[in-house]
Amino acid sequence: MTYVIAEPCIDIVDRACVEECPVDCIYEGDRALYIHPDECVDCGACEPVCPVEAIYYEDDLPDEWSVFTADNARFFTDPLPGHETPLGSPGGASKLGRIGVDTELVAGHPPKEPE
Repeated sequence: MTYVIAEPCIDIVDRACVEECPVDCIYEGDRALYIHPDECVDCGACEPVCPVEAIYYEDDLPDEWSVFTADNARFFTDPLPGHETPLGSPGGASKLGRIGVDTELVAGHPPKEPE
């Protein structure tokens, strides 16, 4: 099991969770953040600091956002647009910095209106 970042993160990309993560397993795409399912140690430090309540333990993810479990994994297992190979397990987000691209699910999501 792992933590998952769901739809509320899209177009928000608040990095409070990144700063709180003790194992550096939260990676930044273009419009959303992604938790690496193999690097996450299930500590839960990221969940309470998320200002939009986008982070859930996999078993607690609301049904409406269940597709984000596989989508978070796809960010690492499938080649992203403009990349020939998958990211795999780089061993920490800070090594890569901002990736700047998203999965098809996130990239195709309608933009959020500014509040």
